[in-house]
Amino acid sequence: MMPLQRQLQSFHFVSRRSIFFNPRLFSFHSPLSKQSCISLLKNCKSMNHLKQIQAQTFLLGLHQDSHTQNKIIAFCSDPSLGNFQHAERIFNLIQCPSLFICNVMIKTFVKKGSHKNAILLFGKLREKGMCPDNFTYPFVFKAVGSLGEAFEGEKIHGLVAKSGFEFDAYVTNSLMDMYMQVGRIQYSKKLFDEMPERDVVAWNVLISGLVKCGKFEDAVNVFTLMRKEGLVKPNESTIVSTLSACTALRRLELGKDIDRFAREELELTSIMGNALLDMYCKCGCLDIARKIFDEMPSKNVNCWTTMVSGYINCGQLDEARHFFERSPVRDVVLWTAMINGYVQYNRFREAVELFQEMQIQKVKPDKFVVVSLLTGCAQLGALEQGKWIHGYLNENRIVVDTVVGTALIEMYAKCGCIEKALEIFYGLSERDTASWTSIICGLAVNGETSKALEIFMEMKQTKEKPDDVTFIGVLSACNHGGLVEEGRRVFDSMSKVYQIEPKLEHYACLVDLLCRAGLLAEVEKLIDDIPSKDNETIVPLYGSLLSACRTYGNVEMGERMAQRLVEIETSDSSIHTLLANIYAFADRWEDVTKVRAKMKNLGVRKVPGCSSIKVNGAIT
Repeated sequence: MMPLQRQLQSFHFVSRRSIFFNPRLFSFHSPLSKQSCISLLKNCKSMNHLKQIQAQTFLLGLHQDSHTQNKIIAFCSDPSLGNFQHAERIFNLIQCPSLFICNVMIKTFVKKGSHKNAILLFGKLREKGMCPDNFTYPFVFKAVGSLGEAFEGEKIHGLVAKSGFEFDAYVTNSLMDMYMQVGRIQYSKKLFDEMPERDVVAWNVLISGLVKCGKFEDAVNVFTLMRKEGLVKPNESTIVSTLSACTALRRLELGKDIDRFAREELELTSIMGNALLDMYCKCGCLDIARKIFDEMPSKNVNCWTTMVSGYINCGQLDEARHFFERSPVRDVVLWTAMINGYVQYNRFREAVELFQEMQIQKVKPDKFVVVSLLTGCAQLGALEQGKWIHGYLNENRIVVDTVVGTALIEMYAKCGCIEKALEIFYGLSERDTASWTSIICGLAVNGETSKALEIFMEMKQTKEKPDDVTFIGVLSACNHGGLVEEGRRVFDSMSKVYQIEPKLEHYACLVDLLCRAGLLAEVEKLIDDIPSKDNETIVPLYGSLLSACRTYGNVEMGERMAQRLVEIETSDSSIHTLLANIYAFADRWEDVTKVRAKMKNLGVRKVPGCSSIKVNGAIT
C-alpha cells in the first residue's frame, strides 16, 4: 500500500480545485462503481471533468487500480484535450505504474521533444524489473536517434536482440531509423538485408534515411531494387523521398519515370504533386512544372512557394512576383523566397519595398529574411540600409544569434565599418565557424592583418575548427601584410593539420603573396606541383605569374608562361590581354597581333568594367 502521507498528498492534489474550490462542477448524484468510473473516463471530454472523476476514484479506493490509472494517464497525455503536466504529477504518485502507462509517458515525452526524460524513464522501467515491449522500443529509439546517442542505441539494440523483438517489423524499422539518424548507415542496411519480410515502411525508412544522409545515389538504387523485386508497392512516402534524391542528383529522366508511375499506380496527392513541382523546377523544366501546378485541384502555400522559387532560380523574377501576388496565402517562407530572389539578382530596392510591405501585412519576419537583406547590403555596400535593418532587429527584439550576427559582421566589414563588425563579433554569446570566418575575412579585406591573425589564433584555442573559407581569409591577411613565412605556414597547415585540400582560391592567395615578394621561381614550382590540376585551376595562376613577370621584367619566364597559355584554349579576356602586353613590353608586335587575332577567332571580348553608386539613397 502507498504510505498514508502520499495518499493524502495525492488526494489533496486532485481534489482541492475540482471539489472544494468549485463544488458546482461536481454532478454525481450517487456513489460510482469501478465500472461506471471507467465508463466515464472513456467518455471524458475535458480536464475539469477528468479531475471530478479522479476525485471519485479516491473516494472509491480506485486510485491505485491499474485500469483507472491507464485511462487517466492516457487522457492527460492527449495533446488536444489533456494536460501532460498533470499526467507527470499523477505518474510520480503511482506506486507501481503499468507498462502501458510507462509506454504512454515515453511516447509523450518523445513527441514533446523531451528525449532525455524518455530515456531516463526507460532506464527506470528496467530497474523495476519491467520488460519493454514492441510499443516501448520504437519511441525509445526515436529519442536516442534525436539525441545522436549511437552508443546508447547499440546497448538498447542488444536488449532487443535478447528479448526476441529483433524480427518485429515495428521495432526493426524504428531501429533502422535510429541508426540512420546517428549516421550508422551500414548498420541500418544490414538490418534491412536480414529482414525476412520487408514491408513498405522498411523500404521507406531506408530510402528516406539515405536521402537525409546525403546518399542520394544509394537511395535511388534502393528504389530501383524495390521496383525490380515487385513484392511491395511504393506509396506516397516512397515517391516523395525518391524524388528528393532525383532532385539532388538532377536525374530528370528517372524523375519523369517516377512521375508516370505515380499517375498510373497511385492517386496523385498534393504532397506528391509538390515533390514533382520541386523536382521539375530545380531541373529547369518550368513548363512541365507549370502544367502540373495548373492541373492540381488544391494548392497549398508550399506549391506556390515552389513555383516562385523555381522562376527565381531561372532568373524570371517578374514571373515569380506574378505567382507571389496570386498566392491566396503567404507565409513567412514565401515572403522570404521572393525577397531573397530580389537580393540574389541585385534588385535591392524591390527587396526592401517587399520587406516593408511584409510588415504592413502583419507577417512577422524571421531571421532568414533579415539575413537575406543584410547579405544584399553587404554585396552592394549599402551601409545606410544595413544600419536601418540592424535598427529594425533591435526595435523588434529579434535575437542576434550566430546566423544573424555573422550576416551583420559581413555587412559592416564589407561596408568598411570594421570596428562595428568587431563590436558585433565580441557581443555574440556563441560563435560558430561561420562567425569566426566572417570577422577574419572582414579584417583581411580591410587590411587589418595583425588583428585577423590574432583572432585566428583565438579561434584555434576554441572547439570550432577552421574550414576552407577561414583559410582564404587568413591567407588574404598574410597577402595584404606581405607575411611570406606566415603565409607558407598557414598554407601547409591546411592539409597537414586540418586535412583540408587546398582549392584554387588558396593557391591564388599564396601565389599572389609570393609574386608580390618576387619569388617567381617558387611560384612556378608551386603551380607545377599541384596534384590535380585542370585548365580552370592553372589558367588564373599562370595569369598571376605572368603579371608578376611583367612587373619584375622577367621576360624569359614570361615567354615560358606565355607559351603554356598559348597551348590552352581559354576565354578569359584578361589572360589574352596580359599576354599581348607582355609581348608588347618585349617589342614583339607580331606576336601581339597573333594574340589579338586568336581572341577574335575564339570570340573573346574584353569585358568592360562597371560599378554601382548611391543616388538619393538608392543603389544604381
